[in-house]
Amino acid sequence: MATPTYPPGLTADQLSYLITSFTDYSLAHGLIVRPAPSLVAQNPNNAIATTAPVTLWPSPFPTSLFTEARAIQTACNLLYACVAHDETWLGDLITSLSLVDDFIANLWAIHTRLKTENGGYRHKFSLGLFRSDYMVHTVDERPVGIRQVEFNTIASSFGALSSKVSDLHRYLYKSGAYPPTNIIKDISLPGNEALEKLAEGLIAAHKFYVQDVSAEKKNYTPPPSRSQTGSSDDGNSSFGIMFVVQDGERNAFDQRWLEYHITEKYGIRVFRIALPEIRKYTHHVRPNFELLFVPPHALSSQKQEVFEISVVYFRAGYGPDDYPTQQEWDTRYFLEESRAIKCPTVLTQLAGSKKVQQVLAGKVNLEKFVDDEGMKDRIFDTFAAIYPMDDSEDGLKARKLAFEEPHRFVLKPQREGGGNNIYKEKIPEFLNSIEEDKWQGYILMELIQPPEVENIVMRNGQMMQGKVVGELGVYGSIVWKEGAEGKVEVVHNEEAGVLLRTKGSSSEEGGVAAGFGCIDSCVLVD
Repeated sequence: MATPTYPPGLTADQLSYLITSFTDYSLAHGLIVRPAPSLVAQNPNNAIATTAPVTLWPSPFPTSLFTEARAIQTACNLLYACVAHDETWLGDLITSLSLVDDFIANLWAIHTRLKTENGGYRHKFSLGLFRSDYMVHTVDERPVGIRQVEFNTIASSFGALSSKVSDLHRYLYKSGAYPPTNIIKDISLPGNEALEKLAEGLIAAHKFYVQDVSAEKKNYTPPPSRSQTGSSDDGNSSFGIMFVVQDGERNAFDQRWLEYHITEKYGIRVFRIALPEIRKYTHHVRPNFELLFVPPHALSSQKQEVFEISVVYFRAGYGPDDYPTQQEWDTRYFLEESRAIKCPTVLTQLAGSKKVQQVLAGKVNLEKFVDDEGMKDRIFDTFAAIYPMDDSEDGLKARKLAFEEPHRFVLKPQREGGGNNIYKEKIPEFLNSIEEDKWQGYILMELIQPPEVENIVMRNGQMMQGKVVGELGVYGSIVWKEGAEGKVEVVHNEEAGVLLRTKGSSSEEGGVAAGFGCIDSCVLVD
């Protein structure tokens, strides 16, 4: 896939110049993360940041496969919107998972409680900021297609920083920091509008919410756009978007760039707040359960600023660690029962479970949600072999494979965020360490065989050179509501840029935030 001359060899002076250009551009353009937890004591008031883990060179990626991954994203967006909307089909899968997975059970309990106590959800629209992750699959070192690693429906991160890495690599090329190569050219460095497109998805949802509220409330005039940055004089609340984040988030700047873009381009306030803090500053207004927010700095003011939250964007809440007590679960329920648009709803989050991915890899299930025959075949072609670990015929086959041929597989739980999978020869030992009735909470996936390329990874100021493999994520944004006959009615659907994550070829996990991988960009090759 790459020529032996890529990346080219550099003299000591060339390498020094390149690294200086790389570092200065990264720091000057906010391509940064907070220091590792071990260095927190040396970082008073979060005043210190470091360059994000990034490759020094863009990595080669086949043009045709890059194009195909992006071309099918809107269909994948719709597929998962339909899955999230089909409570019966999704519920059958999640109910069985709930018996062996407490985290899934708690998420599903929020849904069932809403149905029981409130008769359903109050929001009209749902927002998905998704990411479908792929690896190039090779046979005899020849690329034969892309294979889906997973589909992310919550906290699909690194869109903003990914855009900036693409800009970084393009700058290094245009500035002459890269010596001439036979691979890097203007035409081979694709643009990446992930930051702008993900923001557009949030703004689309915001606008639909404001229009909906305006249409329903008699004699109600929404605040003019200029007063969306503060409270209005007539006492009406202004509108704002809430980012639900983790305390001590190292990846805060990826989220901040979305916030800055939304505030500066659209004049809409964005509020970052950790899940345990939300109830201090928010309340519902009945009977419609609008979610009102008073910023922390305004609590003691005589005339408080009050904002009606249009969109709740979860960058936390995707794993058990975000819910250490019942208080966090109660807060998630509180947000779900509000009228605000959620990104994602609890049902959309559950639609992203590995079990759903495994079931959709069966063509009969995919056909239920994808009408277009050609697109159905294209999506199906991206699936690797995935098996349940239950006591079905396929599940019993998977159990046999897991013990007899573990080197071919990865065992995945219903988790997001990296660092959760069990690989190869570790699988039998792990399965033997847990009760057999817990096995059905996992799926067994055949390992994808990606091509290896050479690159240099810059992490914490250190340079690591060697063979790496890449994972291409394609973002998508979609807003939908219930239409005629209970079907999904899509009001916004776009492919929303890409993320290339790269890791050492000997590393099994690839999560950047979890410390395994780094952010990269593509240089397209034939």
